[in-house]
Amino acid sequence: MKISNPVLRGFEADPSMIRVGDTYYIANSTFEWWPGVRLHESKDLVNWNLLPSPISRTSQLNMRGNPSSGGVWAPDLSYADGKFWLVYSDVKVVNGAFKDCTNYIITAEDIRGPWSDPIRINGVGFDPSLFHDQDGRKYLVQQTWDFREYRHPFNGITLTEFDVSTMRLKPETARTIWEGTDVKLVEGPHLYRINDFYYLFAAEGGTVYTHQEVVARSESLDPFSFKGMPGNPFLTNFDTPRNFLQKQGHGSLVDTPSGEWYYASLCARPWHAKNESVTDPRGWCTLGRETAIQKVEWDDRGWPYVVGGHGGQHYVEPPVDAIASMTSDQSEVIDDFNTAHLNPEWNTLRVPFDEEMGEIGNGCLNLRGQGSLSNLFDLSLVARRWKAFAFDAEVTVQFSPRNYQQMAGLTNYYNDLCWSWVFVTWDETKQCSVIEVAQNDFNSYTSFLKEKSVEIPEEVEAVRLRTKVRTQTYRYQYSFDNVHWHDLGVELDARKLSDDYVNQRYGGFFTGAFVGMAAVDLSGYDAQAQFRHFTYAEVD
Repeated sequence: MKISNPVLRGFEADPSMIRVGDTYYIANSTFEWWPGVRLHESKDLVNWNLLPSPISRTSQLNMRGNPSSGGVWAPDLSYADGKFWLVYSDVKVVNGAFKDCTNYIITAEDIRGPWSDPIRINGVGFDPSLFHDQDGRKYLVQQTWDFREYRHPFNGITLTEFDVSTMRLKPETARTIWEGTDVKLVEGPHLYRINDFYYLFAAEGGTVYTHQEVVARSESLDPFSFKGMPGNPFLTNFDTPRNFLQKQGHGSLVDTPSGEWYYASLCARPWHAKNESVTDPRGWCTLGRETAIQKVEWDDRGWPYVVGGHGGQHYVEPPVDAIASMTSDQSEVIDDFNTAHLNPEWNTLRVPFDEEMGEIGNGCLNLRGQGSLSNLFDLSLVARRWKAFAFDAEVTVQFSPRNYQQMAGLTNYYNDLCWSWVFVTWDETKQCSVIEVAQNDFNSYTSFLKEKSVEIPEEVEAVRLRTKVRTQTYRYQYSFDNVHWHDLGVELDARKLSDDYVNQRYGGFFTGAFVGMAAVDLSGYDAQAQFRHFTYAEVD
């Protein structure tokens, strides 16, 4: 049994890992996807199981209208005083000079909840974490955003004392403790007290192929008292372009009961077209930023290093005291929608699934048509992460559109700018329901079939739709009898659903590709679509 990286596959970025007793927990960013913050637990660092989200109601987070890749950035999970603490940001501006955000704290005695309503703590900057010092004092550690055009926007790491009696920060105590290295873009700070030093772990270089994690330390928490580790970076793939893992950096440190050390970081696995260099472009990460775990040891000067080198390893030795556990297999999924609630692997955008979107149960997911897949406010879309480069996903849809503004089908989706789908709609020329394939590429919308759209016979009550994703490309198919399948003749470029493609023209490129179901009714007549028997199967 070894740790096989990534341990969390498919859009599981910015891991905050802790240990409580013999159990490890990881919290991950979710950005504009609901529910906010993903939680996993493990007893061996090898097998991880999804827990209920700590952010499950709009009183804790309301992202309606948030831009894509806004919302929840880099949550920080900690445990002290007999309870769990979670700090998270809600970012409202992504592009441009400003990164308007509000930082919140919620708590719970049990990791599974209930979690408290949030306490607003500040803005200042994103990526806040809560440090519990040995003397009982607490501090918020955070990236600091500078919007002034004549200054670098990543303005160091700010430390502010947190008063537990009032559950408020003490702004008068705020000070910059470290400005980072000359690589710049210092963010994602986590502070630890180990022996005689305070150790600061922070990310730099931006969350792209130049990403890295660096370490600094100090004997105090005085302003500008931290000094960088000789030999930084601690972790990076900037100079290891052929490594299986890329973009490693932002993350957190944890010790085991027997005194071993591990570091959880974001990572990515790019693929390359045959005619592309492996160094420029470095590749296309359709699965987004995932989570990897590396083993850490300490040198005789008290500095940490990654076992195997700062490029990290694919396979890592687990803790000697690991308690073997099992994880649920997500390589094949069947959902017949028989429960009254969505399976935890399903996600919606910005707000929770409710009666405005539809209802679930008795073998059916019923979606009420709302806005287009580019809508930031009212959208009926239920989707799950791509967790493999190659898979098939299919679903049965029953839908009776009355006009071309009513659509329902199966989508592969990155954000409001970049998505595609196969869907049932109405053709006023043919005077019948048809199947069409369309793509939105940075708001350049293309209908591929047009007059060749597939007519749905009157006697056909439901259509089976399928997508076949094969790393670099993907296709859509349909069946009227769930036996005979027909390819729609459209091959789409999967890189258009990658962080790296979106980053070329948009500042928010932090999520990953999803597959799911959507219903649209731009005419405003609430057309209903029924979805049944969703399947997802990874392909070797």
